[in-house]
Amino acid sequence: MATTTPGGTLTAADGLTISRMGYGAMQLAGPGVFGPPRDRDQALAVLREAVGLGITHIDTSDYYGPTVVNELIREALHPYPADLHIVTKVGARRSDDGDWLPSLEPAELTAQVHGNLQHLGLDVLDVVNLRLDSVEDPSKGSVADAFGTLADLREEGLIRHLGLSNVTDAQLTEAQAIAPVVTVQNLYNLADRADDALVDRCAAEGIAFASFFPLGGFSPLQSQTLTTVAARLDATPQQVALAWLLQRSTTTVLIPGTSSLAHLHENVAAAGLRLPADAVTELDAIGG
Repeated sequence: MATTTPGGTLTAADGLTISRMGYGAMQLAGPGVFGPPRDRDQALAVLREAVGLGITHIDTSDYYGPTVVNELIREALHPYPADLHIVTKVGARRSDDGDWLPSLEPAELTAQVHGNLQHLGLDVLDVVNLRLDSVEDPSKGSVADAFGTLADLREEGLIRHLGLSNVTDAQLTEAQAIAPVVTVQNLYNLADRADDALVDRCAAEGIAFASFFPLGGFSPLQSQTLTTVAARLDATPQQVALAWLLQRSTTTVLIPGTSSLAHLHENVAAAGLRLPADAVTELDAIGG
C-alpha cells in the first residue's frame, strides 16, 4: 500500500478531497467502451493496483459497457476504502449497437443515478457529473432542468457532490446558481487549449478541473516538441503531457485511463515529474 498520494491531494469546493492523479476506468470495457473486457482478471488487477498506488479518485460511468465497468469496480474494490472517491457521470445511454445517445430528461437522469448506485454497490454516490452532449460540439443550451434534477437527488441524500462534463463557462455559472459545483470535466490537453480561460476560472473558484483525453484520446498527441522535451527529461511523451497538466493549474486533476498495469505505473510516475521552466515554455507553444 502506498504511503504517499500521487500528485498530492486537492480539496475542492464543498470539501471534496481527492488525489490529483486519478484513474479513468473507461478503457476497462471492451472495444468501443462496449461489452466485457478482453481480460477480466487484468481489469480487476488494474483497479486494485490503482488503489494500492495511492490513487483515491476513480472516474467511471454506468454507460461504460454499459454497467460493465461499474460492476468491475464493485468486484475489485468493494467494500471501498474510506478515502476512495468514485466520480461517475450521467446524461447519456448506449444503444444496442453501442452508439452514445443523449439521456437528459429528469426521469432518465434519476434512473441513471439509481443504476450507478446499484452497480457500484453504494447507498450514496460521491460525485455525479452531468454530461452534456458531444465532446466535439458542446451544447450551448440551459442546464437548469437537468442539473436541477441532480440537485434534488443531492437534497434527497443520494449524491454528495455535483459536477459538470463538457460544459461551457455560461453553463457553469447557471449551474452554480442551483447547487455547488465541485468538478468540471472537459476536453483539455497540450494540443487542445480552447478551455484555457475555464481552467483558470476553476482554479480561482476551487473547482477541480479534470481533463478528459489528457493524452489526446482517440487521436493520441503527436508533437516533435513534446518528443524532444521528453527525451531531454528522460521521460515518455505521455508522462510529460500529464506532468504539464498537473503544473498548468493548482486545481487540475488527471484521469488517464488504461487497461494495462505497465501503463498504469507509467502514468502514476508522471505525478512525480517536475517540469523545468524552459520545458514548460516550449510545451506551452504547442497549443499556441
